[in-house]
Amino acid sequence: MATDMVVIEHAKVENGCCKKGPGYATPLSAMSGPREKLIYVTCVYRGTAGKEKPDYLATVDTDPSSPTYSKVIHRLPMPHIGDELHHSGWNACSSCYDDSSAARRFLVLPALVSGRIYAIDTLKDPKAPTLHKVVEPDDIISKTGLAYPHTAHCLASGDIMVSCLGDKDGNAQGNGFLLLDSDFNVKGRWDKPGHSPLFGYDYWYQPRHKTMISTSWGAPSAFTKGFDLQHVSDGLYGRHLHVYSWPEGELKQTLDLGNTGLLPLEIRFLHDPSKDTGFVGCALSSNMVRFFKNPDESWGHELAASVKPLKVQNWILPEMPGLITDFLLSLDDRFLYLANWLHGDIRQYNIEDPSNLRLTGQVWVGGLVRKGSNVVAEAEDGTTFQYDVPTVQGQQLRGGPQMIQLSLDGKRLYVTNSLFSPWDRQFYPELVEKGAHMLQIDVDSENGGLTINPDFFVDFGSEPDGPSLAHEMRYPGGDCTSDIWI
Repeated sequence: MATDMVVIEHAKVENGCCKKGPGYATPLSAMSGPREKLIYVTCVYRGTAGKEKPDYLATVDTDPSSPTYSKVIHRLPMPHIGDELHHSGWNACSSCYDDSSAARRFLVLPALVSGRIYAIDTLKDPKAPTLHKVVEPDDIISKTGLAYPHTAHCLASGDIMVSCLGDKDGNAQGNGFLLLDSDFNVKGRWDKPGHSPLFGYDYWYQPRHKTMISTSWGAPSAFTKGFDLQHVSDGLYGRHLHVYSWPEGELKQTLDLGNTGLLPLEIRFLHDPSKDTGFVGCALSSNMVRFFKNPDESWGHELAASVKPLKVQNWILPEMPGLITDFLLSLDDRFLYLANWLHGDIRQYNIEDPSNLRLTGQVWVGGLVRKGSNVVAEAEDGTTFQYDVPTVQGQQLRGGPQMIQLSLDGKRLYVTNSLFSPWDRQFYPELVEKGAHMLQIDVDSENGGLTINPDFFVDFGSEPDGPSLAHEMRYPGGDCTSDIWI
């Protein structure tokens, strides 16, 4: 009976008399939501010292008043080995706000390599989620031909859409968008026949402008083996944005970003659903590109901000890109945050004028050019330098900043440092050997500024089954990278 009451009370919060459905009516109202007390983190064993262990979902306590603050308080192992849990999404978010029958109950975990999709029940006990259902790759492939699932978003219809990066053989030509119904049954493909993108990765939809835009990582046959610059020359990586009609699924326009937009990964429209502009982080060229609607209803793009490559010694190339692997926008559309995985810094930009980004904060939390590393950077005057990276709770920071997640109020930025196990092994072998970690960055959300919180440090190198690789983060109540307003 006590457990039933917990479920009922939790359901009241989601679907009670004071609101219609899950999420928040507007992005600004979300900023006034409760402070996060828990955060879910996908953790990978594939390719690590614990490679014979299944990947798992960690629950981390983020409540400063809790005795287990900054600790992993629960681990949910998956039933299979070798999945490579990567990104995650919800079965329902603020796009379902007007649907009183919907609830943000299931966390959707696509396994990038195995092709499985897990549905995790977070409602019965938010601190200790349970496995609800497994969508097997054979079912997906037989009905759609799709494999390598990546980004999951809920739709206002109740369906769940998942971008898939290739076919079962790792060919990019087989990529597209999978539709699951609310019970996680395979419905088919969202994209119309003959309307698949050149490459797949992330996507974001903006219903008021009847548009969805997706990005381009590369062919799974290439990126699953680690990064090889020759594969870029061979055309196995992307540089395009794909503009679709929403919700029809017809490819209307392909934007070639050229050399300024190599490997466009994460994409975000502004949260304000009336706005017809947003940004995409282009990893290899290390540029932020802004996209926007033209007066004739077509879409255009322009360079918004650049991270200059560093001239370096003792590395595989004479110049090192920042490698922007993740970015996000605050819910009030005032600030943009990005992570430079190779350089090791996190940046904050004011974007109140989306065509004129202003750098307002920067903090170093790792990277290849840190003091004590073999890699050194060269200044314009010929002198060499390395960046000073502080310790946190006596721990030397490993790797570089990768995934980031912002609190609803915009005051705390959480950071993990695993990108993808083959790439971790290639660029940061210490992550594979010693595990990833998680940090909290305190944010000045008024005037700008970033500082490391010395009281928060989650060491995934000391996990019971050995060091693991921490990647995506989600709050039970939603966040600024999974919620879409309509």
